[in-house]
Amino acid sequence: MELVKQTRAHVARLDLSAAQVAVLDGQAHTARALWNLLHEYFTFRQGRLASVKDCDEAIRAARHEIDWMGQLPAQAAQAVLRTYRQAWANFLNPDHPAKRPIFKSRLRSRMTVDVPQARDLQIKRVNRRWGAVNLPKVGRVRFRWTKDLPGLTKGGPAGRITGARLVKEADGWHIVFRTERQVPAPLCHPGPQVGIDRGITVALALSDGTTREHRDWLTGGEKEHLRRVEKKSARQRRARTPGQPTSKRLRRTYDQIARLRAKAKRRAVDWQHQTTTELASAFGVIKVEKLLIANMLKSAKGTIEHPGVNVAQKSGLNRKIAGEAWGHTVTLLEYKTRDRGGQVVKVPAPYTSQTCHRCGHREAANRDGTTFACRNPDCGWIGHADTNAAININNADGTAVSGRGDLGVTRSAKRQPPRAA
Repeated sequence: MELVKQTRAHVARLDLSAAQVAVLDGQAHTARALWNLLHEYFTFRQGRLASVKDCDEAIRAARHEIDWMGQLPAQAAQAVLRTYRQAWANFLNPDHPAKRPIFKSRLRSRMTVDVPQARDLQIKRVNRRWGAVNLPKVGRVRFRWTKDLPGLTKGGPAGRITGARLVKEADGWHIVFRTERQVPAPLCHPGPQVGIDRGITVALALSDGTTREHRDWLTGGEKEHLRRVEKKSARQRRARTPGQPTSKRLRRTYDQIARLRAKAKRRAVDWQHQTTTELASAFGVIKVEKLLIANMLKSAKGTIEHPGVNVAQKSGLNRKIAGEAWGHTVTLLEYKTRDRGGQVVKVPAPYTSQTCHRCGHREAANRDGTTFACRNPDCGWIGHADTNAAININNADGTAVSGRGDLGVTRSAKRQPPRAA
C-alpha cells in the first residue's frame, strides 16, 4: 500500500498566567520588530540585496548588542528570517497569490512566535481535558486537550509533531501544532459530480437542488451588544485628544468588540468545516466559480472628480461577502476533496446567473432577486436563481485546482524582484 505524507495543523487554547502573557507579548513584539529590521536590511543595504548569510550574521550581532532583542529565543529569531525569505519566494512565484513583503505595523499585524523544533515542546497529557507543553523562556504551560496528537497517545494516531506556532487571538494565546502523518494514498472518489454557487441570501446552492445554509453568526442579543460597544468606542474616540495614547477605557472597549467579532468568526469557521467535510465526503468532483473576490470587495466611493454611487449599499454588500468567507470555503474543499480522492474544479464565473441552464438563453432580465424566469418563449423555465447558476457551473468546463490557486495563472506585471535603494 502506497503511503503519502499528510501535514496538518491542530489549534489549542493556552492557559497562561498574567506573567506568562506578558513574556509572550514581549516576544511577539520583538519578532515583529525583527521582521521590520530584516526588511530594511534586506532591501536597502548599500545598493545591493542582502544574502541569507548577511541577514543571519546581522541577527546574531543584534541579539548581542540590543538588550530587548534577547528576549526572543534564538530559534524563534531564525524562524523569522526563514518566514521572511519564504514571503519573498511566494511573492516571486507566479502561481502564488502572495503580495510583496512590507513593514509590519504594531497595531495591525498579528502577534505570533514560532517554536520550530518539536523537541523543545516536551508535550505531555495531564488529564482528559488538559495537556502540558514547554515554551522557550515561558516555562511549562497547560493547553486544552481536545484532540489526540500524533505519536503522543497510546493507541492514538501514528505520526509526529514537527513544531508549533504561538498565535494571539482576541480571546488569548493559542498554540498551533504542526503535525505530520503517513497515510494511505487516497483512491479515486466514486461519488457524483456537483456544481456549487456561493451567495449571500443562500450560502451554498448545489446543482442537485439542495442548499447549505446557516444562521446569523451572532444572536440578537450579541448583535445589540456589539452595536452598543461600537457606539461607545465612537464616543470615546471623539473625546480623545489627538496625538495622545489610547486610554485604558477605550482599549477595553476595543477588546470587547474584538471578542464579539472573534466569536462570530469561530462560529463561521466551525460551520465551514462541518459543511465542507460533508460535501467532500459525498461528491467526487466539485465545481465552483473562479471568483476574483478581492476585486468584488473594492469600495465604490470613487474619487473627487468621479464620485461613486450607492456607496453605502456597496459597503453593506462588501461586509456580507466578507462575512461569508467564500475563498476560505473553497480552500477547505480543496484539501478535503484531495484527501478523499476527489477534485475541485474552478469554472469561469461570467453570466452563470443570467443564463438558463435548460435552453441556454442569456439575458439580464432572466433573474429577479432569487427567482429565475427564462424569457425565452420556447422555454419559460422558472426556479431558484442560485440553483440555476449551480447547474450552469456544473455543466461548464473548468480547470482542476490543488492546494492554492489555479494551475494556469499568468505572472502578474507587479511581481518583480526586489530592488535595492
